[in-house]
Amino acid sequence: MDSQTSKIELVKMILNIENEKFIEKIKDFIQKEAVDFWDELSLSEQKEIEKGIEELDKGKRVEFNDFLKKIS
Repeated sequence: MDSQTSKIELVKMILNIENEKFIEKIKDFIQKEAVDFWDELSLSEQKEIEKGIEELDKGKRVEFNDFLKKIS
Protein backbone atom coordinates (compact mmCIF):
# COMPACT_ATOMS: atom_id res chain seq x y z
CA MET A 1 0.00 0.00 0.00
CA ASP A 2 1.45 3.38 -0.96
CA SER A 3 1.56 6.43 1.30
CA GLN A 4 -1.39 8.19 -0.36
CA THR A 5 -3.62 5.13 -0.02
CA SER A 6 -2.61 4.77 3.64
CA LYS A 7 -3.54 8.39 4.30
CA ILE A 8 -6.95 7.93 2.70
CA GLU A 9 -7.59 4.81 4.76
CA LEU A 10 -6.55 6.66 7.92
CA VAL A 11 -8.91 9.54 7.16
CA LYS A 12 -11.76 7.08 6.61
CA MET A 13 -11.05 5.45 9.97
CA ILE A 14 -10.92 8.82 11.74
CA LEU A 15 -14.20 9.91 10.17
CA ASN A 16 -15.90 6.86 11.69
CA ILE A 17 -14.72 7.62 15.25
CA GLU A 18 -17.41 9.01 17.53
CA ASN A 19 -15.36 9.23 20.75
CA GLU A 20 -14.36 12.91 21.19
CA LYS A 21 -11.59 12.12 23.68
CA PHE A 22 -10.02 9.66 21.27
CA ILE A 23 -10.22 12.21 18.45
CA GLU A 24 -8.42 14.73 20.68
CA LYS A 25 -5.71 12.15 21.41
CA ILE A 26 -5.21 11.56 17.69
CA LYS A 27 -5.08 15.31 17.05
CA ASP A 28 -2.54 15.82 19.85
CA PHE A 29 -0.40 12.96 18.59
CA ILE A 30 -0.32 14.33 15.04
CA GLN A 31 0.55 17.83 16.23
CA LYS A 32 3.39 16.51 18.40
CA GLU A 33 4.77 14.45 15.53
CA ALA A 34 4.74 17.32 13.03
CA VAL A 35 8.23 18.48 12.20
CA ASP A 36 8.99 22.09 13.02
CA PHE A 37 11.25 23.60 10.36
CA TRP A 38 13.16 25.40 13.12
CA ASP A 39 14.38 22.10 14.50
CA GLU A 40 15.65 21.15 11.05
CA LEU A 41 17.94 24.21 10.89
CA SER A 42 21.52 24.14 12.07
CA LEU A 43 22.46 26.12 15.15
CA SER A 44 24.28 28.69 13.01
CA GLU A 45 21.21 29.13 10.78
CA GLN A 46 19.02 29.62 13.85
CA LYS A 47 21.42 32.23 15.22
CA GLU A 48 21.48 34.11 11.89
CA ILE A 49 17.69 34.25 11.82
CA GLU A 50 17.53 35.42 15.44
CA LYS A 51 20.15 38.09 14.67
CA GLY A 52 18.10 39.27 11.69
CA ILE A 53 14.94 39.49 13.78
CA GLU A 54 16.81 41.47 16.45
CA GLU A 55 18.09 43.91 13.83
CA LEU A 56 14.59 44.35 12.40
CA ASP A 57 13.22 44.97 15.91
CA LYS A 58 15.85 47.69 16.34
CA GLY A 59 14.79 49.32 13.07
CA LYS A 60 17.81 48.18 11.07
CA ARG A 61 16.53 47.43 7.62
CA VAL A 62 17.97 47.13 4.14
CA GLU A 63 16.02 48.07 1.05
CA PHE A 64 15.32 45.06 -1.13
CA ASN A 65 17.07 46.53 -4.18
CA ASP A 66 20.15 47.29 -2.05
CA PHE A 67 20.12 43.73 -0.81
CA LEU A 68 19.95 42.38 -4.37
CA LYS A 69 22.90 44.57 -5.38
CA LYS A 70 24.86 43.32 -2.39
CA ILE A 71 24.38 39.64 -3.20
CA SER A 72 24.85 39.83 -6.95
